[in-house]
Amino acid sequence: MQHECKITVLETKVFADYQEKYLADPKAGPCSFFKKGDTFVLKRNRKQDDFYHLMNGKFCGEAWDAISRYVYTALQGGSIMHQWTNDERMMIACCNDGTRPVIFKIERIDIPETEEEKEWLEKQNFKNGREDAYTG
Repeated sequence: MQHECKITVLETKVFADYQEKYLADPKAGPCSFFKKGDTFVLKRNRKQDDFYHLMNGKFCGEAWDAISRYVYTALQGGSIMHQWTNDERMMIACCNDGTRPVIFKIERIDIPETEEEKEWLEKQNFKNGREDAYTG
């Protein structure tokens, strides 16, 4: 089975009070790299390795550092966040910028290559509910 990873920008935030108090540019504003709705689909196969090549500069390095472990897990076919999100193939995460964080949705996309894999995938339940939730 092949796996891809889709990253969607859900939201960009700005905390102007923190910027005013702590930044060299107190009017920095929201992240200029990402916009709500931006999507990226990563592949990792013999022909294309978006993970290793950091998407060829198409992604902010700080944001990549914050979410890359989830992306790698998705590309390997793993459970991105076991019993935390309502679908184990998905994670909500954000970059490390405390004054203008970007919120990402990271999704594992499963691509069956055989009929057996397709049938196996159709039988899986990746959903989690309150009774399954890991609470620390």
